[in-house]
Amino acid sequence: MRARELGLDFGTLPTGKFNAITDVPGVTVGHVSLIHGQGKLIPGQGPVRTGVTAILPHGGNLYTQKCPAAVFPFNGYGKSIGMMYVEEMGICENPILITNTLSVGAA
Repeated sequence: MRARELGLDFGTLPTGKFNAITDVPGVTVGHVSLIHGQGKLIPGQGPVRTGVTAILPHGGNLYTQKCPAAVFPFNGYGKSIGMMYVEEMGICENPILITNTLSVGAA
């Protein structure tokens, strides 16, 4: 259930058709989940339960066509790479990747 379905309203702007990030023209989102193996964890062998979500702010070349960006740490515990750069420069020039804390270096 979405927050708006509970009567919670955030901000002043209207939502898009699907109330999703992909309502913004040009924004694309991809996701991969890896689920492999069963039983007790054996380091280096599995089982595996992980995933990553990738957000592309527009369909062009992010390095040559940078877009405005800002950051906000939700809880201050997760590992964030590139946060200081975005705070100082105010731009995004890479895909945005979201994964679990221990996979940040691999993403």
